[in-house]
Amino acid sequence: MGLLRVMMPPKFQLLTLLAFAVAMFFLENQIQKLEESRGKLERAIARHEVREIEQRHTQDGQRERGAGPVPGAGLVPGAGLADTEDVVIIYNRVPKTASTSFTNIAYDLCGKNRYHVLHINTTKNNPVMSIQDQVRFVKNVTEWREMKPAFYHGHVSFLDFTKFGVKKKPIYINVVRDPIERLVSYYYFLRFGDDYRPGLRRRKQGDKKTFDECVSAGGSDCAPEKLWLQIPFFCGHYSECWNVGSPWALEQAKYNLVNEYMLVGVTEELEDFVMMLEAALPRFFRGATELYKTGKKSHLRRTTEKKPPTKESTAKLQQSAIWKMENDFYEFALEQFQFVRAHAVREKDGELYLLAQNFFYEKIYPKN
Repeated sequence: MGLLRVMMPPKFQLLTLLAFAVAMFFLENQIQKLEESRGKLERAIARHEVREIEQRHTQDGQRERGAGPVPGAGLVPGAGLADTEDVVIIYNRVPKTASTSFTNIAYDLCGKNRYHVLHINTTKNNPVMSIQDQVRFVKNVTEWREMKPAFYHGHVSFLDFTKFGVKKKPIYINVVRDPIERLVSYYYFLRFGDDYRPGLRRRKQGDKKTFDECVSAGGSDCAPEKLWLQIPFFCGHYSECWNVGSPWALEQAKYNLVNEYMLVGVTEELEDFVMMLEAALPRFFRGATELYKTGKKSHLRRTTEKKPPTKESTAKLQQSAIWKMENDFYEFALEQFQFVRAHAVREKDGELYLLAQNFFYEKIYPKN
């Protein structure tokens, strides 16, 4: 190169360097494409091997049972009918978190996707079951085969099925909401109802006092104690869960959220929640995202006459230790939901897209 620099004019030296750089870039680009093609080929071969093994296992299982073809609508590829249909989802819905809106999507899809929806209607909407009702409920959920696959929903606090000796637990899901927004919505709901059943008389109907007026007057319906709801719903059927302001209840609620719930969404990002459920549980939620986006919105429910609180009312509630704990739980749930979403979807041109499968199997032995 030293001799070339002496013999070649600077202009040609520059052209030579540019040509060399272009050639290197081209080679690197081709190498990258070859690597991508090799990866695609390996994944295709691996998928083919997995399909062959699944087909052999399915055929062997059918011969052993003397059964016909297994429908392919299950959660686990290649699994038998008993495995794919023995699925129960429990949505222990927190009041005024868009729970009716979401539940109506499940009702709209149950006929097409062939599952049952059952409402858990407790006396006076009491979220805590007696011990005998807990036993009955666990027995129903696990043994009521005619209702499976099933989607149960109701205003019931979390119930730990392992305490009752069951081998297979249900799948828990839920939705949470900003605690003050939830309380404001519930306050006006008790007075004016919603557009879902506008003719139904509500418990506080006739009371025209606004939420701000209630806060200013120190009313009981807008007191900080009324914020204490999402934590006990996730905490469960322990006495400490319902002691307002209990630090133990907060930690137990967080523990249950990450260990007992498959997915917990937030009201403010309900469409993302629906999309991820469809991806994770297509047996139940196939078509849910399209229904949510393009349907007539008949499943959506809105509280009537709701007025947003003033900054003064919000600030007054935020001074309470109860709000700080409920907000801590909400922020914890939101962070977890956003973490799950970041690993499941991508945004492009304002639209969300599910990521393709990002793992595959290889080196499967023995080959026969």
